[in-house]
Amino acid sequence: MSFRRLSINGKFLGANPTGVHRVAEQLVRQLGARGNELRELFGETPGIVVPRNVRHGPEIAFGIERGGVFRGQLWEQLDLPRLARKDLLLNLCNLGPMASTAAITMIHDAQVFITPESYSWAFANWYRCVLPTIGRRHLRILAVSQFSADQLVRYGVAQAEQISVISNGVDHLLGHKPRAGIIDRLQLRRRGFVVALANVQTHKNIGLLLKAFADPSLASTKLVLVGAAGPKQFEALGHAIPKGVVFTGRIDDGELRALLEAALCLAFPSTTEGFGLPPLEGMTVGCPAVLAPCGALPEVGGEAAMYAAADDPRQWVEAIGRLASDRDLWERYSLAGRERSGLFSWDRAGEKLVEVIRQVVVSERSGGGGRY
Repeated sequence: MSFRRLSINGKFLGANPTGVHRVAEQLVRQLGARGNELRELFGETPGIVVPRNVRHGPEIAFGIERGGVFRGQLWEQLDLPRLARKDLLLNLCNLGPMASTAAITMIHDAQVFITPESYSWAFANWYRCVLPTIGRRHLRILAVSQFSADQLVRYGVAQAEQISVISNGVDHLLGHKPRAGIIDRLQLRRRGFVVALANVQTHKNIGLLLKAFADPSLASTKLVLVGAAGPKQFEALGHAIPKGVVFTGRIDDGELRALLEAALCLAFPSTTEGFGLPPLEGMTVGCPAVLAPCGALPEVGGEAAMYAAADDPRQWVEAIGRLASDRDLWERYSLAGRERSGLFSWDRAGEKLVEVIRQVVVSERSGGGGRY
């Protein structure tokens, strides 16, 4: 099989930004930096194919090509296969056209199988239907961690030999200047607060942190929850909000960097993760991470993170208390985290992605069917 060019599924450019979309944008930028390699491989410049309603794109050398009559999932399943029918299609946000076979698709995790209660019934069942179909039909599946790859195999989404692992990068945060005004606006004290996600999904397990911060021994330390969810969403799920919990709402990357640079630590108690980007974002600016030993988190954090059980609030109280009372311990984990985060760069991810694309193209040209 000979491909006309590489086409990138740009549906994510028309949606509200998420962590998955951040990964896609960073990888597209890396492909843009390697445009010459891709032009030599295909003989033509790659393109980003998007629905007609998308009005912006990442600032890279590739053109944005609008087409189709639908939006969202219908566009991806019905319009995109036609628009990219002669191309090798790259999908970076979990889904792609089920009708396509000449495709490489990144599936970030198997959460819809592991913790379906984190999602709506319709969302979970749609993903549980489409992911195995993509795994069977697409030439290559990309996973973001070995844990995620193993889970995709376990749940029958793809075969092990079909999967390539491309870890996320984390150095994007260093490209944003810290906006320290958020510290004063939220009335925070340096090293006097812990950062975590304002996320009500079951597997994010933030309720455990709310229980930990109800402990009197953490009365002088605030819990700062970053993200769109507010106290009403947590209370609706039966969580009690202790005094000293601060909800930031949506913030930009400069504000996030400022919070992480000033925080005592980042707490991440997820019961499963396909990767775990926020802990590494903290590590890259010297913020120690306390993680649950679940999913890909030990793979990401290694020995540079502290760990506390995902079902024991007391362990989190003790870990946070140790960081607050022992400056040498804090400095040790701060330094270890910076060193650990250096292993995860977008440049390395981009290099690995281009190599996988090259392998698929060479295999298809030689009649190998793209399975290797």
